[in-house]
Amino acid sequence: MSEWLQRLNPFQHLKNRGKRIRYKDQHLLFSTFLFILVSIYFGVLTLVYYQKIQEFFRSTMPITERMNRTIESTDWIRFGVISFISILSCWVIIYLLYVSFPDKYRQLIHRQKIARMIIQNRWYEVETIQSEGFFKDLSSNRSKEKVSYFQKIFYKMVNGYLIISVEISLNSYQDQLLHLEKKLESGLYCELVDKELEDSYVVYTMLYDTISNRISIDQVEAKDGSLRLMENVYWSYDDLPHMLIAGGTGGGKSYFILTLIETLLRTDAQLYILDPKNSDLADLAVVLPNVYYRKEEMMQALEQFYEKMMERTETMKQMENYRTGKNYAYLGLQPHFLIFDEYVAFMDMIGRDSAAVMNKIKQIVMLGRQMGFFIILSCQRPDAKYLGDGIRDQFMFRVALGRMSELGYGMMFGETNKDFFQKRIRGRGYVDSGNSVISEFYTPLVPKGHDFIETMKEFYQPETELE
Repeated sequence: MSEWLQRLNPFQHLKNRGKRIRYKDQHLLFSTFLFILVSIYFGVLTLVYYQKIQEFFRSTMPITERMNRTIESTDWIRFGVISFISILSCWVIIYLLYVSFPDKYRQLIHRQKIARMIIQNRWYEVETIQSEGFFKDLSSNRSKEKVSYFQKIFYKMVNGYLIISVEISLNSYQDQLLHLEKKLESGLYCELVDKELEDSYVVYTMLYDTISNRISIDQVEAKDGSLRLMENVYWSYDDLPHMLIAGGTGGGKSYFILTLIETLLRTDAQLYILDPKNSDLADLAVVLPNVYYRKEEMMQALEQFYEKMMERTETMKQMENYRTGKNYAYLGLQPHFLIFDEYVAFMDMIGRDSAAVMNKIKQIVMLGRQMGFFIILSCQRPDAKYLGDGIRDQFMFRVALGRMSELGYGMMFGETNKDFFQKRIRGRGYVDSGNSVISEFYTPLVPKGHDFIETMKEFYQPETELE
């Protein structure tokens, strides 16, 4: 009965999609400012000349005489000074409004840009109408175009996100409207985070001013199988296991990995760190167990990590509260992370043994999710030679940091029509957080002077080393 009554609700299909973009919005910024200027200007004049205005309308004299008398009695020097002060006040108020409500100004700019995009691409329909001459009785050969249909596009800004809904109307330009992400990203200076079909609309969700969503290292948190990396970016490793990190020297890759290690150490996770270049991560051996940089030790650690995963497979099934389809977290078991820095360099180093290592990596990425065994793999470029055979596709969370070539981005994210821009900001890059949408990304800020080793000493509780 309640379901039947709900169907009768006439408002159930109504949804606030925001402001509709109109043809006239192509001059939205100018018309809005002009309206504010005129309103304030005449408002000030009305206050100053209120008495004169009252006298004008109360007078019983003919309108022409009233106007002449008003003009003659007006002090035009005073009027000019008041007008100047009024106009100056208008600009001051507009500036204060701009400073106080920057998002409102941005919304005007965005709506104007979208309107101009529609008009310049001719994504609307017109009809030709015959215009009347000055004398209506005489025929006129002049004609003009009138907009008969303007594409339905709605815009709204919510908590730093731009939500742009485009109606699917099956017209001749429908294909272009279904793939607007590149135009919107570059034109509105924002990043696509989601795109979905919804009630005859394709809805683009864009993140505006991405860098403002950057967080500091003390705000990074691992909780309930999810690791927060930006205000709006989470690595849900329980659902989207395994992380692939790529980037050249100076891109902020090492600091990002150290941030991940420091954050995971605050949980009950057990970490295994492999650093074939005996660099930044190898220095953690003075604080943490299970840190390896020698070839033989690294291969042995990888083997033992794999064996522990297989042991847990049997252990989980023997537990009393085991349920088919439930993961390690449901059973209260701790996650294990294998953090493998410079993976491709290591594979080049070991030569013939690389096939055995690839096989172990493949097994872990295929089977590790349910058992709680995850890999964070880092390299300068994800070469298909060592990440082939479906391995790369199992890394659901991918981060590319620093400057990379188009080939490198292709290896990282696959075929995409995304435009990649370079900025000289350390820790900046692009991320695919598992939804096949590539967005701008900023690693957590690490304050100058932050000592990872000393910080880890303060809270790390020693664990039993690999046997």
